[in-house]
Parts: sequence; C-alpha cells; structure tokens
Amino acid sequence: MPPLAERIRTLAHTASATKVTVDDVPYPVSGAVDDRGRPVFIVRPGETLHRMPEDCVVALTLCATRMLGETAHPRGTLEVQGWVQAVPENEVRDAAVAVAAQCADEGLFEAIERYGAPDAPRLLRLDVGQVVYLTGDDSGILDADEYLDATPDPLAETAERVIAHINGSHRTQLSLGMARLLGRPAGQVWLWELDRHGATVRVDATLVRVAWDRPAQSGRCLETALRGLLCAC
Repeated sequence: MPPLAERIRTLAHTASATKVTVDDVPYPVSGAVDDRGRPVFIVRPGETLHRMPEDCVVALTLCATRMLGETAHPRGTLEVQGWVQAVPENEVRDAAVAVAAQCADEGLFEAIERYGAPDAPRLLRLDVGQVVYLTGDDSGILDADEYLDATPDPLAETAERVIAHINGSHRTQLSLGMARLLGRPAGQVWLWELDRHGATVRVDATLVRVAWDRPAQSGRCLETALRGLLCAC
C-alpha cells in the first residue's frame, strides 16, 4: 500500500467538501482542496458562513465517492479541523479553479471579479490543524505536518481515468481475471482504487488488494500492470 499520509492526501485530492461545522452546527458548502491540500470553499452573501470571522475554529467534511454504474459509493470521509482564512486576492483564481474541478458554481466567477466587495461571494480556506480520516479499511488522525508534507500519488489523475474506463468497458475481463486469481467465481466486480503500488478490486462487498511486483513509474507502467491483473498473469 502507499504510505498512509499519501493515501489520505490522494483521497482528499479527489474529494468534495460537503459541510462546515461551526459550534456544533453544520452548514452545507461547495468546495474541494487546493494544490497544497488545504480545503477551499465558497460562501455567499446572506449565508451565516459569509459573516464568519477569520481564525474561527471549524471542522470541514470532505467526501470521496466512486461511481459504480449509476450509484455513488463512499470511498472515504475526511474531517479537516482548523482555522478559517480568507483566500488572498493573488491566490483567489487558483482557489476557484480547485473548487470548480469538483463542483462547478457560477458564484466562483463573481468571487474572483468582485473580490473584497461586501455583497460578493467569498472564497475561504482552512489553516489545517489535523485531519480525521475514515476509509473502507482504516481510520485515525493525521496532524497538520503529516498531512501537508505528503503529496498525492503522482499517477492519481491517470489512475482515475483508467478506473472509469475499466469500469465502463472492461468489467467482464476484470471479473475473469479476478476469478482466476481467487480460484472461484468473482461475482460483482469493480475496480475500486488504483495507484502505483497496486489495485484494489471490489468483489461483491469485499475489497481485495492486488500488489504490483514493483511500483509503477509512469502511466504506461500502470496500464501494463493492470493488463496483467485483467489476464491474471
């Protein structure tokens, strides 16, 4: 498996913000994480969070899902605890792009073009204190340094494209490959996770980890390793 902190950063990289909790009161939000792993979210005039002072302590929830057919299944949930900051004007465009990658919102344009106006949407981010994580097979807490010093899997974007392609077009091959590997019929099979260290396959309700002989160094290496899994070589 990849190092734990890398796994959590990779999960965050593909997750969407769903709510911010202030004084035990949850508020729905739209957001994501920026290229440094800090949660970024948009708030609108009239919303309680729009009036939230900087350095307010909050907990922001990030949810990562996997589409299996027409149904979204949770891959993991992260609760990022920290202090609210306004995104600086010279960074607001990059923050808006990060949010738009997970949830398109027309208010992002206004947040950029009318930055600082009291009646304009605001982009806020978290100064991370710690990250509580819950995945299908693990749970725990990372402190800010562990989380922020890690980097997402360098092949994460390629992996997500490959997962979508396999699950959309090659599940029969995947099922046959897993049946050979397990020595029994595989049932409902989906490619669940893919990284440079291996693949995780969902067989019915069970997650089966298949490790590569050595870490993949490129997208082509990743695809070659996966072909071996499809053929159960």
